[in-house]
Amino acid sequence: MDILGMFTEERAVVSGAEVAEQLGTSRSTAYRYLQSLVTNRFLEEAPAGGFRLGLRVLELARVARRAFGLSDVAMPVMQRLAAQARESVLLTRRSGDLVVCLDRAESVAHSVRISYERGSVLPLNAGASALALLAWEEPATLRDLLGRAQLSSFTPNTVTDVDALVKRLEKIRRAGYSVTRGELDNEVLGVAAPIRDESGGVVAALSVAAIAARVPASRQPGIVAAVRAAAGEISERLITVAG
Repeated sequence: MDILGMFTEERAVVSGAEVAEQLGTSRSTAYRYLQSLVTNRFLEEAPAGGFRLGLRVLELARVARRAFGLSDVAMPVMQRLAAQARESVLLTRRSGDLVVCLDRAESVAHSVRISYERGSVLPLNAGASALALLAWEEPATLRDLLGRAQLSSFTPNTVTDVDALVKRLEKIRRAGYSVTRGELDNEVLGVAAPIRDESGGVVAALSVAAIAARVPASRQPGIVAAVRAAAGEISERLITVAG
C-alpha cells in the first residue's frame, strides 16, 4: 500500500531505489515487494525503466465507481445536461478533506475540454463542486473539517480564510447552488448543486465546468437552473433505487 501511495500525477513512474528509500528497506527487499505487485498486475515495468501502475488498479477503480451506484444512476442525466449546457459535466463526492471526480460527461459542442478526469482529486476549498459538497455540513463539523484541512490557494480568487469560507457556504446553502469563477483554474466557471439520498443528506455534487469566456452573464441563470434540475432528478433516481 505504501508503494502504491507513492504514485501521483507528477510521479507516474517510480524506481526500485526510490521505493527502498521511501520504505527504509534494502533494494533487494524493495524489488521483492515490487515484483509481487507486478505479478498481481498492480504494477508493470515501464518501457524506459522503473515501474508504473498496472491494469489491476484500473479494474479496481471501475469497481469502486460502480460500488457507489452513483455513476450508473447519474450518467443518463449527466449526458443530457452536457448536451443542454454544451459544456462538461462532473459528478463528484467528498472523501475526508478531498473531493474526488467520480465520473464526467462531455458535450460535443466544444472541442476544448476541461481536464478533470475520472479519479482526479480536487481541493476542498476551491471549485463549485467542493463548495456544494461542504455547504450542507453541520456548522461544528464544517469548522472542524476546514480547520484541519490544508486550504491551498490556486488563483487570486481562491478563498483560504475559514471564517470567510463559512460565510460563503451559508449563502450557498440558502441559494441551493454554488457558482465559482477562476477560483480553482483562472479561466474556469463552475456551477454545482447537491445530490441527496433518501435521508436528505448530501452524498455528491453535480456540476458544469466551462471555459468562463464561453459563458456570458446572460447564459449563467439558464445553466444554474439546468444543473439544479438535473441534480434533483438524480436525487430522485437515487431514492427510487434505494427504495
